[in-house]
Amino acid sequence: MSLKHRLNQIKYYLNRYGFWKTVVKCIKRAFGIKDAPLYTDSEAYEKWIEHNEPDGKALREMASTNFEIKPLISVVVPMYNTNEQYFSELIDCMQKQIYTNWELCLADGSEKKNQKFEDLIERDNRIFYKYLDENKGISGNSNEALKFTNGEYIALLDHDDLLAENALFEFVKAINENNMPDFIYSDEDKINSEGKRYNPYFKPDFSPETLAVHNYITHLIMFKKVLLDEVGLFNEEFNGAQDYDLILRLTEKANNIVHISKVLYHWRAADGSTAEIADSKPYAFEAGREAAKAHLERLGLSGTVEDGQDIPGVYKINYDIKGEPKVSILIPNKDGLKYLKPCINSILKLTTYKNYEIVIIENNSENKSTFKYYEKLKENPRIKVLYYTEKEFNYSKIINYGVENTSGEYVLQLNNDTRVITRNWLELFIGYAQQEKIGAVGARLYYKDKSIQHAGIAIGIAGTAGALLVNLEYGKHAYYGFEAITRNVSAVTGACLFARRSIYEEVRIYGRK
Repeated sequence: MSLKHRLNQIKYYLNRYGFWKTVVKCIKRAFGIKDAPLYTDSEAYEKWIEHNEPDGKALREMASTNFEIKPLISVVVPMYNTNEQYFSELIDCMQKQIYTNWELCLADGSEKKNQKFEDLIERDNRIFYKYLDENKGISGNSNEALKFTNGEYIALLDHDDLLAENALFEFVKAINENNMPDFIYSDEDKINSEGKRYNPYFKPDFSPETLAVHNYITHLIMFKKVLLDEVGLFNEEFNGAQDYDLILRLTEKANNIVHISKVLYHWRAADGSTAEIADSKPYAFEAGREAAKAHLERLGLSGTVEDGQDIPGVYKINYDIKGEPKVSILIPNKDGLKYLKPCINSILKLTTYKNYEIVIIENNSENKSTFKYYEKLKENPRIKVLYYTEKEFNYSKIINYGVENTSGEYVLQLNNDTRVITRNWLELFIGYAQQEKIGAVGARLYYKDKSIQHAGIAIGIAGTAGALLVNLEYGKHAYYGFEAITRNVSAVTGACLFARRSIYEEVRIYGRK
């Protein structure tokens, strides 16, 4: 980590905590002493539940809400040798739903009927049960249940999982407030055999590039019946990842997708389940990779899908590049040879993509050694130097000057203190940036100690916006492995920003009006 970064951290702590607390923190950091967390993860989540989830009064107020739109919701559950206690709890959680206009559609592929189930079912005329006489697998059993749904909206629920009491209410609220969206999903957590909730998954809003490499949506989803009619039922070819395949197909066609930022689904973590052990079903992740491939084909995109790093269910897409477009790498510099030389050397040594140019934007350097180095660089036909003459530093003007005086179809803004470590970095950038719906593409950046310096910027943190995953140690996984997943973010840093030239031109034209 650079001295400049350390000094900025100290300045931040001084402003926030004062002198003495900052001194103590620096001493602890120097000796590797870490403060014990105030709460364990489990305790912290319990406190979050206490402060964020509705109490009895709030639930009663919800029950008195009169929605303008009151759709019938068909909750679909495939069954197979279902645990009696879990089934009883599932029925109970449905009957406690604040929103009452629902039907529960059960398709049972168990080896034999369970009379206790029928006794529970007969007590509520909103529950419809079909015994199949055979197990058609999770896709087949689900499809059988889907065939006798009557609702305008459909929700999917596993036979051993549970819904929060206000789950359907929140979904109907979203339907009323968002012009009847086509597809809705919520956050979730896990629940153990003792009924203790833990490991919440607070998800991002709809992120198509993230979904293309990882099923971050999972549970709970609700969608229009007409949308399902358009894309088709579960595909048994993707058993193990049948929900991922269906979510991809539904979201490809949906025009209005809503994320409810509330934990409304409790995923049962039984022994050996995917909820408890991520790689308990390796065939499921192979099926997921095939589902991602099929997704690309439907979108008319070509490329390869491979497993990503060491997290099961995370994939990496290498998009095929259309043609051989030129990339202009813009590197502003002012007397920064100790940084610039390693940066240039790393690009020339490692880059496998052929059609690129390096454009150094000279910004009022004063040292003779700097200009001597430029003359040496000019011997390489890939490298040129532009001389920006305005004395006042203005990063935006410098970059605009570089764009105006280069010819690449793609532009990469790159700080002079960066180094390339991935050989096919430009191929990966182009693969995403060539897609019209994508504006800018960034990379995961590291400090010298290999901890993360930048992994995207998000609005809504650090007051207004902030960098994600800063200081995450190399080899450590972040929240739900986010550091290993291609993610949609609010912005990327200009230290390494890749985009189509046409976007710069469009923004400048609009900016002049």
